[in-house]
Amino acid sequence: MTGTFAAVSALKKIAGRRLPVASAALLSLSLSLAAPATAFGAPRSPAVSPPATPPAVMSTLGGALLGRPGTQVNLGNGAPVLPKDLTARSWIVADAESGEVLAAHNAHWRLPPASTLKMLFADTVLPRFPGSEEHKVVPADLAGIGSGSSMVGIKEGETYTVHDLWLGVFLRSGNDAVHVLSAMNHGVEQTVKDMRAHAEELQALDTHVVSPDGYDADGQVSSAYDLTLFARSGMQKKDFREYCSTVRAQFPGETTEKKGKKTRGSFEIQNTNRLLAGDFDMTPYRGIAGVKNGNTTNAGATFTGVAERDGRVLLVTVMHPEKNEHNEVYKETARLFDWGFAAAGKVRPVGELVAPRGAQTGGQPGANPSTGAGRESARPVAASVRGGSGGMGVALGVAGAVVALLAAGVFLVNRRWPLPDLVRRRTRP
Repeated sequence: MTGTFAAVSALKKIAGRRLPVASAALLSLSLSLAAPATAFGAPRSPAVSPPATPPAVMSTLGGALLGRPGTQVNLGNGAPVLPKDLTARSWIVADAESGEVLAAHNAHWRLPPASTLKMLFADTVLPRFPGSEEHKVVPADLAGIGSGSSMVGIKEGETYTVHDLWLGVFLRSGNDAVHVLSAMNHGVEQTVKDMRAHAEELQALDTHVVSPDGYDADGQVSSAYDLTLFARSGMQKKDFREYCSTVRAQFPGETTEKKGKKTRGSFEIQNTNRLLAGDFDMTPYRGIAGVKNGNTTNAGATFTGVAERDGRVLLVTVMHPEKNEHNEVYKETARLFDWGFAAAGKVRPVGELVAPRGAQTGGQPGANPSTGAGRESARPVAASVRGGSGGMGVALGVAGAVVALLAAGVFLVNRRWPLPDLVRRRTRP
């Protein structure tokens, strides 16, 4: 759609050739990029808060050690020790390609997921509608949105493309965008059923979906292990990678009429993932490529991220840090990324990310067989930021499916199942 990304044309020009190693220097964003308090979810909820301690017995899917409470890690010779200042109730560090779990803490603890559940929503629904499809919003589309929800600013009576709506989901965690897409998918109830079925297909058995947007609801839970499965599956889809790695974009505004002439402007939306966009107290993480954050009363702060460095791709999920400091979930995630990149090859895995059930029959979860959506092989994206005029650090949106990876070469994602066939294919001259 014209005007959505400022840099699309430039990126398209480099899509067909090998990209050079990008500079690792990243600039901090200005204070104006700070998100409002309701950026990631709802501040109030009727749901019951989870217990403060993990259950004694948890799922052992992916390995027996993953079912044990507490921290699980097997340090080898020369392996760095885990960061000492981690306060999250649950976290996991995994190799996105091999599926090996390098370390985990209460990996299968079933906790409220907040808006990180939108990864499952996107992995389920995104392949069903082409980005160019348009939808005119009616009042029923926006019914049932939880009080205090994060919103991108969708207006009744206005028409949006599916591409617009997904930008609203990923950048602003807009529950209004989720509900409109759910309405297009035969309603919230049907979408919840579809998400439950897809979670089962991915063997994300800790997850129970009640609301597609991740709004706190009684019985709605997931785990660090399951959220990592959702991210791993989603990142194999070209569109998913584009949306979750976009720093900023233009979103359609409301139509106005003056002197008989109707006009419709746009406004800028910025990604609330602080490892991607940065904030006044942190710079974007080197090599970050997504994926999704969340924050509600019961869930606390949650985040799943993917990053690439020196040819290795890691997934990190962090749920509910107890330390009450600004951006703590991102800071703990960054420390786990740093540890994972330093420890790779020096630790013995404590488990693995399991393959989807369809892997045994060659299926591709999330793909639409009638359109082939989600089947393409393409380069995973990493965020690109550079300074603006006057020396101010201003992030520019990642505007397409292909950009330079920060600190390594280019690799391809293999769409074949079963995982761990998410294998890097090095480009050759």
